[in-house]
Amino acid sequence: MRKSHLIKPVLGNDYPVISHGKGIYLYDKEGKQYIDGSSGAITANIGHGVQEIAEALWNQAKHVSFVYRSQFTSDAAEMLAEKLAEYAPDELKSVFFVNSGSEATETALKIAIQYFQEQGVFTKTKVLSRWTSYHGITLGALSMSGHQLRRQRFNSLLEDFPVAPAPYCYQCPLKDSYPGCGVRCADELENIVQAIGAEQIAAFIVEPVIGASGGAIVPPDEYYSKIRAICDKYDILMIADEVMTGMGRTGKMFAMEHWGVIPDIIALGKGMSAGYTPMAATIVSDKIMNTIESGSKVVMSGHTFSANPQSAAACLAVLHYIERNNLQENAALMGDYLQNHLQRLQWKYSLIGDVRGKGLLCGLELIKDPMTREPFELSNKITDRLLSICFEKGLLVYPAVGGVTGFSGDSILISPPLTVTKEQINDIIDILDQSIGELTNQLISEGLYITEATS
Repeated sequence: MRKSHLIKPVLGNDYPVISHGKGIYLYDKEGKQYIDGSSGAITANIGHGVQEIAEALWNQAKHVSFVYRSQFTSDAAEMLAEKLAEYAPDELKSVFFVNSGSEATETALKIAIQYFQEQGVFTKTKVLSRWTSYHGITLGALSMSGHQLRRQRFNSLLEDFPVAPAPYCYQCPLKDSYPGCGVRCADELENIVQAIGAEQIAAFIVEPVIGASGGAIVPPDEYYSKIRAICDKYDILMIADEVMTGMGRTGKMFAMEHWGVIPDIIALGKGMSAGYTPMAATIVSDKIMNTIESGSKVVMSGHTFSANPQSAAACLAVLHYIERNNLQENAALMGDYLQNHLQRLQWKYSLIGDVRGKGLLCGLELIKDPMTREPFELSNKITDRLLSICFEKGLLVYPAVGGVTGFSGDSILISPPLTVTKEQINDIIDILDQSIGELTNQLISEGLYITEATS
């Protein structure tokens, strides 16, 4: 076999070579079909092989594919920024383009700190976050991430920004229960701000629905209004990391719309380009931009490919496709249908502890004991095993962490393209049903799992 020079996610593993994709399906070079039940990495929002996106890329390439942002702008970048500003709440009208979600959240961090520096406040240099969170793999973004497994190798290089408990009702980090708790996880932020000192804190960053570090964790309804009030009280900016949740994924264009709360900065990625090009964005409020414009006039961030016209043209075509095909509405409808069927699997398999999510960002948490909600140890590789079984049966799902410590527990995300139909969801559920059944039998035979039927 020809030697590969490509560094792959797990060295030494063999990966099928992809041939092409169409809609929610991918095909490898051997002809095997896969249902993209996770939109890749919750990215391929409009599915694969959409001809008009290819045409938009070609049409832009015929004119110009690259200009440097300090020398030129382009129609494509200007129109994409205008479209995003049209979607965003009235207060957020300025857009900074980058190449990835990690860069988008790190740009948000830098802008938040700069906002206070422009006012002569140089002590506000911390951007706090929650445990059970993930905001990206660059060092600044990873410093804001409460994803223990991804932090541990680089801890000596990272800031200690994760401080607040996650709104994780199924495995409450405060050992409380909703609604009797009064949403203590939100109130705890105020205690933390007072302990650290508001004069040190520039911003607080949240994923509206917690993704890879928690498996589609949705907070109580009152949570974000409380967080917004605390941020306002202490002059702290609120950053919404919508890299995974944005652009219709949860049934709203921005997931924060579910709670009627407006952040100061929004980070976007993934579904904005739907995987057709590497591009992401940071959307900034007028309050922040007016302050910078009255001062230095320069946002201290930037990348060679920022506002790339080739990528901008692709993203603009993606957004037009979402609009024209009502994919935001389809995500809401199909999300309800998917969650109902996932809950039926939960009734069938005690291995499934929780079903949760918004729209077509759905999660399953797998647990060892349904009574105590005890998670499996990571060494049991439950998530990896389920992913592998699904993969062999032609279904892609996405790994996430479960459990409150971050060092144990298993979750998966089921997040097909927003174009998915009921019939296709039925196919996803059928394969998932077979796969969870197979995994359950394996665990029982290995003595790792005991059900009422086997005890």
